[in-house]
Amino acid sequence: MADKVALVTGAAAGIGAACAKRLAQDGIAIGVLDLDAARCADTVSAIKAAGGRAVALGADISDRASVRAALEELRAAFGPVTIVVNNAGVTAFTPFADITDEQWDFIYRINCRGTFVVTQEALPDMKAAGWGRVVNISSSSAQTGANHMAHYSSSKGAVITLTRSLAQELGPLGITVNNIPPGSVLGTIMSEANKAKFNLSEDTLKQTIPVRRVGEPDDIANACAWLCLESSSYVTGQTIGVNGGRVVS
Repeated sequence: MADKVALVTGAAAGIGAACAKRLAQDGIAIGVLDLDAARCADTVSAIKAAGGRAVALGADISDRASVRAALEELRAAFGPVTIVVNNAGVTAFTPFADITDEQWDFIYRINCRGTFVVTQEALPDMKAAGWGRVVNISSSSAQTGANHMAHYSSSKGAVITLTRSLAQELGPLGITVNNIPPGSVLGTIMSEANKAKFNLSEDTLKQTIPVRRVGEPDDIANACAWLCLESSSYVTGQTIGVNGGRVVS
């Protein structure tokens, strides 16, 4: 994988940072992208300290010009981008009757439009290479629904459907597209928001998960790395649930 270049969005911390570091272990050069490049310094430093290659990038993933500029910077540093991990996202808790048009549009602009824009902008490199990997990070709440999260869970449901559609369209080009819907993961903004919203202790949360532990960012990152391997080329359009059994299929 040493000739591969990956863009990981929302990679300043949490799941995105873990995915960036894990892919770097396989020799992949990483574009560590977040809203502000300065936020990415710790992730980039950790990758370089471990002997990897990384560059910090700043972009609003819903803004095409911003994404295009970030990708050009990444290409200039390491070459064509053939792996994309769409991890960046936003969440909110609002009773359905109280969701405003602005709140709805914001959630969809980042979670759906952002995934669309980033993937589309990287696509020419993958088509030229005849090889590509797209891993979308969705949410287990998209599979189950979630109280007071109609905007968030439905936006992540759209990401799952987008994954299935792109897998069929891009498969003949040598590009696989899969999605990982995490369950509760320690230390992420969304997981901590859930715990605070429902006043859950970690011990209480564990009892709701069949494996009796809360996930860690590395759990998601390991699945992401596997989906990016050459040996996973026959896996596409799939939902790989990494949730400790919260959702079973």
